[in-house]
This record gives sequence, structure tokens and C-alpha cells, in this order.
Amino acid sequence: MDLCMLSLLLLMLGKHGFCHQEEVCTNSVTDSCDGCITFKPFCAWCQQLNFTKPGEQETVRCGTKAKLIERGCKPEEIISPQNHEIILQKDPLSQSSDTEEPVQMSPQKIHLKLRPGLPHSFNVTFKRAEGYPVDLYYLMDLSYSMKDDLENVKGLGKTLFDALNSITKKAKIGFGAFVDKTVLPYTNTNKEKLKKPCDENDDQCQAAFGYRHVLSMTSSEEQFREEVAKQYISGNLDSPEGSLDAMMQAAVCGDQIGWRNSSTRLIVLATDAGFHMAGDGKLAGILEPHDEQCHMKNNLYVKSNEMDYPSVGQLAIQLEKNNVQPIFAVTENVKDVYTKLSKIIPKSEVGVLSSDSKNVVQLIESAYKKLSSKVTVTHDVLPENVQVKYLPVCDHPREEGTNKGVCDQVGEGKEIYFQVTVTAKTCIEQESFTISPLGIKDKLTVTISTNCTCECNNHGESNQKHCNNNGRINCGVCSCNDGFSGQRCGCNVTTQNLETLQALCRRDNGTECEGRGDCLCGSCKCHEAEQGFSYYGKFCECDDEHCEKFNNKKCAGNGDCKCGKCECFDGWEGSACQCSRTLTEGCRPPPSSSTGNNTICFGRGSCKCNLCECDEGYQRPFCEKCEGCDDVCQTKMKCIECLFVNSDVSKEDCKVVCGGSMSHTLVENFTYQGKDCNQKDSQGCRIKFKLEQLSGRDNYKAEILKIKDCPEPQSVMPIIIGSIAAVAVIGILLLMLIKFLYYLKDLKEFKRFENERQKTKWDEIDNPLFQNPTTTVANPLFTGEN
Repeated sequence: MDLCMLSLLLLMLGKHGFCHQEEVCTNSVTDSCDGCITFKPFCAWCQQLNFTKPGEQETVRCGTKAKLIERGCKPEEIISPQNHEIILQKDPLSQSSDTEEPVQMSPQKIHLKLRPGLPHSFNVTFKRAEGYPVDLYYLMDLSYSMKDDLENVKGLGKTLFDALNSITKKAKIGFGAFVDKTVLPYTNTNKEKLKKPCDENDDQCQAAFGYRHVLSMTSSEEQFREEVAKQYISGNLDSPEGSLDAMMQAAVCGDQIGWRNSSTRLIVLATDAGFHMAGDGKLAGILEPHDEQCHMKNNLYVKSNEMDYPSVGQLAIQLEKNNVQPIFAVTENVKDVYTKLSKIIPKSEVGVLSSDSKNVVQLIESAYKKLSSKVTVTHDVLPENVQVKYLPVCDHPREEGTNKGVCDQVGEGKEIYFQVTVTAKTCIEQESFTISPLGIKDKLTVTISTNCTCECNNHGESNQKHCNNNGRINCGVCSCNDGFSGQRCGCNVTTQNLETLQALCRRDNGTECEGRGDCLCGSCKCHEAEQGFSYYGKFCECDDEHCEKFNNKKCAGNGDCKCGKCECFDGWEGSACQCSRTLTEGCRPPPSSSTGNNTICFGRGSCKCNLCECDEGYQRPFCEKCEGCDDVCQTKMKCIECLFVNSDVSKEDCKVVCGGSMSHTLVENFTYQGKDCNQKDSQGCRIKFKLEQLSGRDNYKAEILKIKDCPEPQSVMPIIIGSIAAVAVIGILLLMLIKFLYYLKDLKEFKRFENERQKTKWDEIDNPLFQNPTTTVANPLFTGEN
């Protein structure tokens, strides 16, 4: 109790709850009172005349009360609407449930007029009335596996009533039963099996059904016992049952079930199987989704085979809407399934039944105590851009999200409180929503409207002297007539092009005067910022405050801020003057045996802010190595050749060839590590040398081997003889080739002649002019005999 009172005292400390929000109003760019009060919840507007300086923007009128008073605004001239609360109905809490409509939550109606973004808190009181009525609906699975359980339930009437009477004298009990949809594949649709879906040896078996309401709420123990005794077991095919179908009808069919308006409504679901849910109906070709309506005729659910199972979400909504709290009395094998279901359905409990349901009464008693001692306050659908938070003030608060307040272990007659904080994020028309404890009929209706309009003193009629008789005052600001502009409507633009004048105040066609001043007849009048500094420049683009900082100091304290850039003192550099020019330790490489010194950046870069900025190609940290540079062996070869040939005598010509600084030595063997080079000179000899770049851009040290690797000269005579022999052989081969070509040509002509000759036939034809020189005479008498 002490903790509760302390929490309540803390609630009373501030108007808006446990603690105030920090009052800030920054980055405001509005130049109207209405825009100011809706910009941020703690922005206020100064309507005082002459509050702004000449050329100063009217946006400075918008700020926190403290800032405005500090700038010289009188408190009575400040407009800052606050939240208002009007309690429309606040019936006192009932001490007991003897009244017809006991009141357990107060107030019942409240109207809030809120400023956008400004939270408003109020308290909701709850006290559970002693002996509050209880309606318990026993919903039992009558599939064949529950046969033993049904026999035990038939004898539980007296025990159930005794248990409820120990809680309240106003208890009523109802009874319903379910199996599953009577279509394949859930139930055997054979006519005989539909009439008797149980084992053939079971004489007492009722026909298959989905859900049947058996007994409406009654306080008669005898009536309960008689009706339950008439029930018999039924059966189906698959293991999951139509539990959700039955619970949905029991929740929405209030008239048939007999739920009382003022009572704790409980559904005890007793089953040993899982449940079908939305979508499972497609297996039987049932495609119509559940409509969450009551479809009971003659105590039977008539849409069982026409409508799909309800979803878990649909069932949760209807249970909450109708203030029904389920108790899942299930066997151990399905405990996990219903435990997960209970997490989705608010105000529900799960208990484990024994194999024959003998412990169901103890289970109901335990579950009821948990449900009734836990008070959860939440809301229905909120209007758009409205936020509600809850803070429970009780001995055992619980965290279950910001959209609900939960107090546990609340006994009868124990008064608890909930701090409800409502915030309208934007301007809205009048809207309403309800707040209620889950499972309880009591409700609080909250109506919201917003205050988004300033009620200003406009100091008399329009066309006042303050506005040069060219406009009227609106919340301290001149609203100019057509043809006039300026802070006091002093610029006559009827004879000038207003757009041309405004363009003169824009830099690169940007915002007028960079948003830091007013454009008065074509020129910017810069104003002072809230922080006390001034803007300047043709377009008010400059100020001497917004420069880069280092160690939280502007320009590191080593320079002056000029128009947003740091101008460093002597000896300092960097974008924020943070670097000393004398500090170069970070640019010096560690001493090495090859270089012999620690020249800054190896002479191949500059030291900026104690870091090397290397010449192109050279790499940090000390510009020692070069990536992508030319092959130094090739580029320095002419210099090496000159030094090698003239090693004994130094000539100016070699200095020209070498370009930069080049020290060299001729050695028999290399003595230090450098870049290995092996290049040909102009005579074709290979010169081996090592190069090491010293500090500087083009400063090298070279070691050159004294001995060149030149090729041996070749004998001339073999070359001459070989050349002559080659010419002779080539000549002979050419002659033979020409002879062969002539031969091929003659052979081709001869073959063509032979072909033509064979085609001619003149030798076979007789010449009529030809006379044979020989005459042959035949003796007609000669017979050829001797």
C-alpha cells in the first residue's frame, strides 16, 4: 500500500505525468502564430508590437516562453495554448456487486482538448467489486477419445456450483458441446457413420455434429445435471477438432448463451486434441471465410459445413469485444499448443486436465483466480496520429508493452490506478476511442480535439498606423494590403516588379537573404540570430560563429572566424587552425643505415598537420616508396653509362645527362642493398648496378660493377663464304624452279593437243572428188575354179 501511495504522489507532482519534457523550440522557420504553436509543443508566440527589430524576421517571435521573456516580450503578450481536460461523467466506484450495474472503473467519459505534440496525463481508477457475478460456459469436446471425461463431467454439477459459490453468490453455468465439421476428410460421411460415428459396440452414441448449444446460463444445479446427463459421445476421423468454431459461436451468440451484461464471462474449453483454424476448410472444399457472426438455429451451428474455421486473430478480437475470458482445460499432450494460443488471446489461461477430467474443478478455480487478479487496461482502435501510453500504479505492476497497463495480484476491493498519457501528434478533428479493462464491461470514452489556432489581440481595426496604414495587424505581425510589402508594409511595389525586387535578394537563385534577413525593396536587411551574433553580407550569407571547432574551441583558439572560415594566426594551419607549423616529428622517418638522416617526408612531400602530403606517386607515411613511377633502372641508364665510361674523369656532360644529384662508385662486388639493375648500353654490353634513392625527388646513390658483360666478336670469313654459298644455292634453286615451270606448261599444251585431235573425224569421211588411181576389172565368166 505504501508503494502504491508513493507512486500516486509522484503522479501528482507534474501536470503531464511523472516528469516534464524538456522545453525546447529550435529550428523554427514559421512566421505565423498558428504555425508556431503547432511546430513543437513548447513553442510560444510573442504578439507584442515592435518586438522585432527593423529588418529582423518575424520567426524570432516563435520560441520558448523563457527565451521570449529574455528577449523582452511581456508575459501577457505571449500566446502558448495548453491542454485542457473536462470530465463529463465520473460515477463513484461500487463497494460491492449488490447494485444492478456495479461500477469498477472511473471516470466513464472525458473530453481532452490537446495541443499537438504536448502529452496530457490523467488517472483511471479501478476496483474489483466484491462478489461480482460470474457466468461460466462449459464447452466440451465430445469426440470419442473424451468418453471417460464425459462420464466424470456428468457428476460434476454440485462440485462446480460449490466452487463458484465460494467465489460469488451470483454464479451461473451453461453447457455446450462440439466435435467437428460433418464433411470429409473430418468426418466419415457414410449415412450409417453419420448417424453413429462411434464403435459398433457403443449403443449410446449421438450423430456427428459441429457445435451444439446444450444449456443456457442457469443457476440451477439440477438443471445443469439433467442436461449434461442427456449428452452422449460422438466421433469423427481426424485428430484436430472444431474448437475455434464452437468458441466463436459461444462468444458472439450472447442471447442464446445467456451472457449477462454485468458479469465475468468465462468459457472453459475441455479437450484432448488440437484445433482446426482458418484455411483448413479448403481440404473439404469450403472456401467461404468466417464472417464472425452468429449462425445458431435450434441450438445448432448451421453454417458449420458452409463456412471455413475462424482464424486465431478473428477469435481473439471477438473474445475481447464480448469480454469473454477462455480457460483451456486440456490434456498434457496438447498443453504446448494451447499455451502458444493463450499468448495470442488476451486474458486467457491454460490448465492441464487429468486423463479422465477429475481435476477440472480445481483447474477452473486456479485459472479464475489468475484471471480475476490480473487487471489489464487497454484501448480499442485509436484515431490516426494519436498515441496512448499506460503506467500502472499498484503493488505488482507488469510490463507488457506501452499499449496496455497491467496490474497483477489485485484482490477484491483493492483500489488501483493507471496513469493514461494521451498525445495528439498533429491537428485533428474531434475523435474518440474507448479504454477498458479486458474481460470487464466498464469503459471510458475519451473524446479528443486539438487547439491549433491562436487567439490573438490584434490591437484594434485594420489599416493601423503600425502598418503605415497599408495593412492590418495579425498576432503582432503586419499583414500587408495588395501592392505593399515589408515588415511594416512600407514598400510600395505597385509601380515596381515584385519578383524583380525579390530576385535581387537571392544568391544563385536560392532563398531570399539566405533565410537570415528580410528583402526590403530589393536589398537584404540582415537580422540578429537568437544566439546573439549578427549575420552580414550582401545576402546575409556570412556570420562569424559557425566555423569548424577543435577541442570544442572555434578555430582551436588559434585563429579568427571570418564568414564561416578560419583565418589562422602565424605558426598555425589546418581547416580549424589545429596544427602547429613547427611540429614535424610525425613527418620524419626513423633514422636508417641507408639514408643516414631523417629528412622530412624524404624530401618528396610537405608536412601538413604533422602528416606527410606526398608528391604524386609517393606513398605515406614518409613518402619513401613510389607506386606507378617509371622504371628507374631504364631512366638512369644513360647516366650510369656516362659515369662508367668517364669514371676517372668528371665531365660536365655527365651532369647534364644525369639531371639530378647522382653519387657513384665503381666496385668489384656490391656492398649495400639497393634496387638491382641490369641494362644494355649503347654498345650492347650489359652493365650491372644498384640504385638507392636518397632524400629528395631525384637524388640517387649508385654502385656500378667495373666489369661489363659484353658479347664476343664474330669471325668475318665464315660469314662471307656462307653468304656466297647461300647466293649460289638460291640461284640454282631459282633456275630449277623456272625449268620445272616451263616443263609443266609444255605438258599442259601437249595434253590439250591430244584432246583436240581425238575429237576430229575428217579422216573418216570420203572425198567425192577423189579418184582412185587403180582400176580393177572383174570377168563375169570367171567362176573361180581352175
